[in-house]
Parts: sequence; C-alpha cells; structure tokens
Amino acid sequence: MNGKIPGLHHVTAIASDPQRNLDFYVGLLGLRFIKRTVNFDDPGSYHFYFGDNRGTPGTILTFFPWPGARRGIRGTGQDSAKKEFDSSILMDFYLS
Repeated sequence: MNGKIPGLHHVTAIASDPQRNLDFYVGLLGLRFIKRTVNFDDPGSYHFYFGDNRGTPGTILTFFPWPGARRGIRGTGQDSAKKEFDSSILMDFYLS
C-alpha cells in the first residue's frame, strides 16, 4: 500500500431538522436524494444520502437527521477548515 488515499466515497454529517436538510440539498442546491436507509448504529433514526444524478462515489453527502440535535463544537485534535468564497459562484454551478 502506498499510503495515498485515492478519494472519498462520501462525507457524513448530522442534521437537526430532517425537512430543512431535504429542502436545502434537494430544493436549493438541486442534489439528488439518492436513498433513505436506517442508521444501523441507531435503528431509531434514518440515514439520508444525497449526490449527483448518477450517485457517483465522491459526490455523496450523507446525513443522520436527528431532530433537536445541539450544534456541534470542535473537539480536541479535530481538524476543521474554513474557506470564504463568493456564494453566487457556487449557486451558478448547482443551478446550471
């Protein structure tokens, strides 16, 4: 193994409001709602999958919609990144 990561299959996050999560990623950004499964670690909640029209690996975002979840905080040793950008460029990309 050469130690290089060839890419990501998907990124997962937590959403506190399932309907707002769907409205934003499908309604505003225009991503495809690929599927809803059970969260296998917490069968009482769902796992939402969003991606491009083909569900191409590397385009997938998944969410555990946990109603009422508190806003997260960065933990010890956790990486974070912040990039400022012109959101109109992003919207042009997703809406074209």
